[in-house]
Amino acid sequence: MNKQPDDFNQTTVQSLLSPELEDLALKIVTGDDGLDRIILRPRVQKPGLAFAGYYEYIKQWRVQIIGESETKYLQSLPPRLREKRVRDVAALDVSCFIVTKGITPLDEFRQECEKRSVPLFSTPAMSSTSIIRTTYFLEETMAPRITMHSGLLDVYGIGVLLLGDSGIGKSECALDLVYRGHRLIADDMVVVRRHPNDVLLGYSNDLLRHHMELRGIGIIDIKDLFGVASTRDVKPIDLVVKLEKWVEGTEYDRLGIAGETYEMLGVSKPYVRLPVASGRNLALLVEIAARNHLMKLQGYDSAREFTKRIDEQIARQGAMEAVNALPHTNREEVTSSELRSLTTRARLTPDVLDRIRRQR
Repeated sequence: MNKQPDDFNQTTVQSLLSPELEDLALKIVTGDDGLDRIILRPRVQKPGLAFAGYYEYIKQWRVQIIGESETKYLQSLPPRLREKRVRDVAALDVSCFIVTKGITPLDEFRQECEKRSVPLFSTPAMSSTSIIRTTYFLEETMAPRITMHSGLLDVYGIGVLLLGDSGIGKSECALDLVYRGHRLIADDMVVVRRHPNDVLLGYSNDLLRHHMELRGIGIIDIKDLFGVASTRDVKPIDLVVKLEKWVEGTEYDRLGIAGETYEMLGVSKPYVRLPVASGRNLALLVEIAARNHLMKLQGYDSAREFTKRIDEQIARQGAMEAVNALPHTNREEVTSSELRSLTTRARLTPDVLDRIRRQR
């Protein structure tokens, strides 16, 4: 299976034994030789409908949660029918089964899972807790990801991803922003994961977390230098800012209404290009870009409001010019015309009009 459903990265049942899920206290009952079975979807499933005979509702390669209601339903079935339902469900393309609330798995389950090398786990946790924790863990583990040579900061609550060629000044700009009171998530290497609802989360590489490289100084620890409030571990990416070397003659957006976007993992984010030249305060410009993006999220776009006022001014001037272009009216001619009209209406009374018709 080369194509992954929903673009998730596949993992194996073995990953459920990760220390991150130690609060579930998962214990493998049988089927340990099937720990290499794949998991293709992070969402788990409760196979209640399948036990009732609706096998088409089983989603392939998902973790199946068996709680108290499923167990009691199977116990209510006649032994032969129960054995058939368990056998049919275990034969489907499922990743594994997790029996919750410390319930002892049915003998039919143990036998079928052992026969088919399907991992069968037991946990003392409630079904709801098992579903939430397992789903969250799998979403984190299976989320599509890329690693980017960039920096990520929290500027006024906006996740700003700094891009640029090596040596352009990304780390110096990030350090200036931290000095101004903003927070660093990652420098030089950012791990980006796409989570459900197209949310892009940026993380730091574990080895480089809270550290920054400055040419001429070396590696520094931001958390030690500026305190725990100067860093954070993860931040959604809201805005992409690219630092570019200033090239004479290159056109840059001067109004701010172009609306460029930058695509990562199939998700588009607002994109701003900042030319780097001697004397430009890059940290200040990044702050302004973040503030401007924050205003747009609140429904106010200063660039569009400015162009709207210009359009209204042009429209008003155009209307005035149209009025002024009309030929001037001679008031004496207007008065004379009105008098002639009144005289004509006075002469052409109903009696006069009737007499004219009879003469014709």
